[in-house]
Amino acid sequence: MSSLITQNLQKAKTAMNGSSSQNAKQADLDKDRYNVHDPKCKLTTDWGIKVSNTDDWLTVSSEDRVGPQLLEDGIGREKIHRFDHERIPERVVHARGAGAFGTFKLFESAEDVTSAGVLNDTSRETPVFLRFSTVLGSRGSADTVRDVRGFAVKFYTEEGNWDIVGNDIPVFFIQDAMKFPDLIHSGKPEPHNEVPQAQTAHNNFWDFQYLHSEATHMFMWAQSDRGIPRSYRMMQGFGVNTYRLVNKEGVSHFVKFHFEPTLGVHSFVWDEALKLAGQDPDFHRKDLYEAINMGVHPKWKFGIQTLAESKQDDFDFDILDATKVWPEELVPIRYIGELELNRNVDEYFTQTEQIAFCTAHVVPGIAFSDDPLLQGRNFSYFDTQLSRLGINWQELPINRPVCPVMNHHRDGQGRHKIMKGTVNYWPNRFESVPPVKPLEGGYEDYPEKVAGMKLRLKTKKFKDHFSQAQQFYNSLSPHEKAHVILALGFELDHCEDPTVTSRMIERLCDIDLSLAQAVAEKAGVPIPQKAGKPNDGKKFASLSQTFHVPKEPTIASRRVAILIADGYDPLAYNGVKAALKAANAFPFTIGPKRTAVFAQGEDKTGKGVYPDHHFEGMRSTMFDSIFIPGGEHVGMLRKQGRVIHWVREAYGHLKAIGATGSAIALVKDACSLPGMDFASADSSDVVDSYGVVTTGTTKPESFKEAINMVKGSKNFIDVYTYNISQHKNYAREMDGLQEMVAY
Repeated sequence: MSSLITQNLQKAKTAMNGSSSQNAKQADLDKDRYNVHDPKCKLTTDWGIKVSNTDDWLTVSSEDRVGPQLLEDGIGREKIHRFDHERIPERVVHARGAGAFGTFKLFESAEDVTSAGVLNDTSRETPVFLRFSTVLGSRGSADTVRDVRGFAVKFYTEEGNWDIVGNDIPVFFIQDAMKFPDLIHSGKPEPHNEVPQAQTAHNNFWDFQYLHSEATHMFMWAQSDRGIPRSYRMMQGFGVNTYRLVNKEGVSHFVKFHFEPTLGVHSFVWDEALKLAGQDPDFHRKDLYEAINMGVHPKWKFGIQTLAESKQDDFDFDILDATKVWPEELVPIRYIGELELNRNVDEYFTQTEQIAFCTAHVVPGIAFSDDPLLQGRNFSYFDTQLSRLGINWQELPINRPVCPVMNHHRDGQGRHKIMKGTVNYWPNRFESVPPVKPLEGGYEDYPEKVAGMKLRLKTKKFKDHFSQAQQFYNSLSPHEKAHVILALGFELDHCEDPTVTSRMIERLCDIDLSLAQAVAEKAGVPIPQKAGKPNDGKKFASLSQTFHVPKEPTIASRRVAILIADGYDPLAYNGVKAALKAANAFPFTIGPKRTAVFAQGEDKTGKGVYPDHHFEGMRSTMFDSIFIPGGEHVGMLRKQGRVIHWVREAYGHLKAIGATGSAIALVKDACSLPGMDFASADSSDVVDSYGVVTTGTTKPESFKEAINMVKGSKNFIDVYTYNISQHKNYAREMDGLQEMVAY
């Protein structure tokens, strides 16, 4: 156990200081880092003089009377002046975000398809910054709203910055960037009253979704569990657009980029997400910070889907259409690397807020396709940074590359570089700062052959707006389909215009008649009897979230609440807590108060256990599971309505619940339903009933640290942790038990 503690301390130290080997970007940022806790640091003005008083404005006053303030007080004026100008324009979309530093490593070279060093040099460790975000909400909105999540990665490569500006969903609402203003205007708060915030549950959004039918595939993804992820660390990342990879022979392949989380893909249930938006609106950003700080570093496998140019027309969809996926059953993903986040930001504004991404930021060996959405993004992203950060935004510490930067760009607001020399143009008589030949590393555009007429036109395949929406819905598991129905029912319940709701039911008939009928019943719209489009039942397993699970069951970084009061069983409490820590889970003790709580039989003159939080300060929504040890304390807990609610709510949110000894009675109080089974208080048998794991008598061997997370084990801790690793017990929902509990 001591070695485990030492290991975790080392992980925490690494999380605070970065990876064990200092990378190039951290060394670069060190030039601009200052530590406010350094005792040598004293208060100064921005112009460098030491400040003796930062509390009182200079006035004409006496001991008896306060007089007028003086404009000559430059120190006071500077302090207010700087405060008045602290804010910059927030992003129009992706305003609310969180980010972290990390590293990218290859375990397989892709030199057969690209000359990009970052993708073919397996000896490299490339620094990265990854920013997660919601799309629609303002910077002050909640983390857990139903929305697409941004997944934007900046690779600080030896050849320059490479940005993958993606999302957690592989498709988008529009095929052409021309429609982006309309899309976002429809989703943002309605113009007449500025509501709702960070929600799509309103007339304008669904009006646009119906009238702009190419959005159909994307809104199905957004209304699935993908729209309410459990954690940024449990989301996939997708480049969305189609790029090109070009190898040293000049051969081009089309490519899509993928990030697969090693923890698996997991989501909230809707009631849980709704409550968290109010109870802890910063849940996702705190979750990311906590995991890195505790040394359980988030990781994603990095993969590429590649297609030879000759295969561009081999599919029933256009591979350049951003509203379509390339099913991995048809185009396998080749996993070649790993991205790890291992350092939290030092300061939110200068790093997470000021980082700026651009889809046009690529390095030699990576090029653009004719994806019309990508083409427009390449133009737009440069423009959007100007309004937020100014023309010299790429000189900001978080944005500047780690490789040498030299050109003839000059001046502009916020310029940092000081350029020595007598020329600032090319060609010049000194041949200073010349272009670089492709053979020496200069970027060379792919010589694509283009033929056609100048028209506002797309291919015929772009006009199929429903086939992949059908395939997505067909591919979902029963509980995922049920969640889509509930989500659409909620959204349309908030649309007051009957034209909007009736049209959307019509659109759902184009996807699946049973889906349209179920949503129509909830929305109070006449039940349709005829499908709009034929559905051939085609499906791809990889489209379901259930396809994306860890190779081995894990509870790493899972938050587990242990509920105790005076008189708890110390054997069960200490045994479970130690086992959870050994598996890199995060146990939290929750008690009636944040003062000492004593075990059964413990002398109250002792130290006791100090809870991390109390019952009213936290809720079950903030944890992945709850455990209640037996002991005399159960009598008091059974009399507390809030504790009963903790258990009922966790049950309703399909979470694993563990209880031993007399605590079984408490769990029965909360969720004793037809079909539920519990262990008897005097039995050593382990009973697993819909993810509620109970055992009567406890022994030290019941709480071993060497956990074997397998279904059907005879050991309590094995069975309990296995259920935590499964994230949710959806059988509890599908068998109707969830809806029988008030939570």
